Amino acid sequence: MTSVGSTSPPALYIDRAIPDGFEDIFGDDFTVIGPESEALPAAVAVLAGASLWPGERMAEAPDLQVISRTGIGFDTVDLDAATERGIVVCNAPESPTVSTAEHTMALLLSATKSLPANQRRLRDHDGDYYAANEGMELAGRTIGVVGYGRIGSRVARAAAALDMDVIVHDPYVDDIAFASVGLDELWRRSDVVTMHCPLTDETREMVDETALAAMKPGAVFVNAARGGVVDQDALVAALESGHLAFVALDVTTPEPLPIGHPLLTRENVVVTPHIASATDRGRRRMYTHAIANVHTVLGGDRPASCVNPEVYER
Repeated sequence: MTSVGSTSPPALYIDRAIPDGFEDIFGDDFTVIGPESEALPAAVAVLAGASLWPGERMAEAPDLQVISRTGIGFDTVDLDAATERGIVVCNAPESPTVSTAEHTMALLLSATKSLPANQRRLRDHDGDYYAANEGMELAGRTIGVVGYGRIGSRVARAAAALDMDVIVHDPYVDDIAFASVGLDELWRRSDVVTMHCPLTDETREMVDETALAAMKPGAVFVNAARGGVVDQDALVAALESGHLAFVALDVTTPEPLPIGHPLLTRENVVVTPHIASATDRGRRRMYTHAIANVHTVLGGDRPASCVNPEVYER
């Protein structure tokens, strides 16, 4: 392992520019390179943002020892390829929790209070604003939370504070403070469905035509997890048919959506470009945790948030 304390600081590749004011987090322990792709071959460590890390890209850096995600998800990294190459992959699971949960609630409230439509009408001085408003009152409505991890559980508590009835589906969590239900029951009972599960083979496009049809007419759908958990064509169809009343998304497929995409042209849809965790404190926590993971790996120790533990068996 390369020692962080050596006289030649290890090369740390970043795949996006360092945010202004974050230079102190890096200190003098690394030679920071990137985000230009031609810098990658010198890398001993990588701070991975949202870019893809297939095996071919890893192979460009023969001395690469660790890929440290600046967020919680790691579906952008080929774990099998990393393990085969002896590369430790880790994430920063605690870092985006607060900001992403808050953003989820902002999406929900923005959509259900018809903020985009009302803002447009006001800008255009268009009509009887009070009569035109189609906002939904959330108190007493049922919200179904899919995924009861750090973010999902926080969203559940926030929804309960709005006097919503909370039901949860997560087969991997036993200690759930709200009613735990099967997925079919959650689709059927929920006035609002909000997604907080990772993207895996099991969850890919779990919100498909069948799931959407099972939801109540006039239901609300929120997704701040991963775009791939939704069949996006089916989602658009459910909107166009009027089956869904509102949709609010921070994640899509692809990211960003192309100009003119149907999800960007409807006033009952709110879309943000996968920025839920990118707040002042959230972003700093992500970088601080990700760099701490790099220190741990290059120092010869095993990070608590390693997501390919099999690499240590090699």
